[in-house]
Amino acid sequence: MTGARIDTSRLQNMARAYTETAVLWAAIDLGLFTAVADGAGDEAAVSEAIGVSVLDAERLVVCCLTLDLLRQVDGRLTNAPDVQRYLVAGEPRYAGAWMMFTRRDVPEWFRIAELMNGDGEPTLLGMYDGLTVDAARKYHRATYSVGMGAGRRFVREVDLGGRTKMLDIGGGSGAYSINVVQAHSEMTAVVFDLPPVAEVATEFLEQNGVDDRVVAFGGDFTADPFPDDCDVAVMASNLPIYDAGVIGSVVAKTHEALLPGGEMHLIGEMLDDDRSGPADAAMWGMNELMYGGQGRAHTIAECIGYFQAAGFSDIAVDEFIPGVLKRVSGVKHS
Repeated sequence: MTGARIDTSRLQNMARAYTETAVLWAAIDLGLFTAVADGAGDEAAVSEAIGVSVLDAERLVVCCLTLDLLRQVDGRLTNAPDVQRYLVAGEPRYAGAWMMFTRRDVPEWFRIAELMNGDGEPTLLGMYDGLTVDAARKYHRATYSVGMGAGRRFVREVDLGGRTKMLDIGGGSGAYSINVVQAHSEMTAVVFDLPPVAEVATEFLEQNGVDDRVVAFGGDFTADPFPDDCDVAVMASNLPIYDAGVIGSVVAKTHEALLPGGEMHLIGEMLDDDRSGPADAAMWGMNELMYGGQGRAHTIAECIGYFQAAGFSDIAVDEFIPGVLKRVSGVKHS
């Protein structure tokens, strides 16, 4: 606005944003939200429940109140609604592992300037280079917690009536496939991911009792051929890991492999076409710097372009998770 006062407040808040992350992680580490859910209604009760001094309990509680992680209702502490749903240990939708997912990357984020233009060429697979089964298991235990929620949303929003088999490209834990076959008894699915990931995905399929209708196939979807008997394909949350050439190639391979009339759904963090946001899409693109990958943030228009170049028609863009994920879809008509 003309004449608006300019000061350092926004920049100061950005410079200290890491403190909010640190408080969230400390609260999860100490089990604060679980303690509050179990009835710890003031600092003294929190102190006893999580094993810290009353002073430190007060410090942590005050920070969480200011961040709207905790609230005071009738003089007692309560969790904010999203905290209560996702950060109380032992609850079905507990997502603490996902909230901690990027914690190991923190030192590298503070080395961005040093990492840029460093020695060595970016690799195609980035963080997936040399992936072990143990690393894949740890990774997808974190992604599973939020992936199942995304999978449930997918089956609510996408009409799969009449479809018979889904190709889940880079499907990780298999969360989308699990939800699809649970919601559609006539459907089967194949999770196509790197061999260590496929081994871990099989564990999740067995855990959910769908291993008779979903198979996890080990392969590199950037290079290996796809099965040609699927009439729907989904590629979710892989977008910023790869560059435009890889994403365009995968979309083209999917179009070629799908049965006539089949459909593809690309779900991921996408930038607005003017690249002014959302910040999350940009940050996931930057994340690939930490792993030496070629990945970058893609705009919505670029993603539409991948579908057009591959030959898809009836291309549509939908808000999948507002402010976080978009879904681009298209149909193979020939």
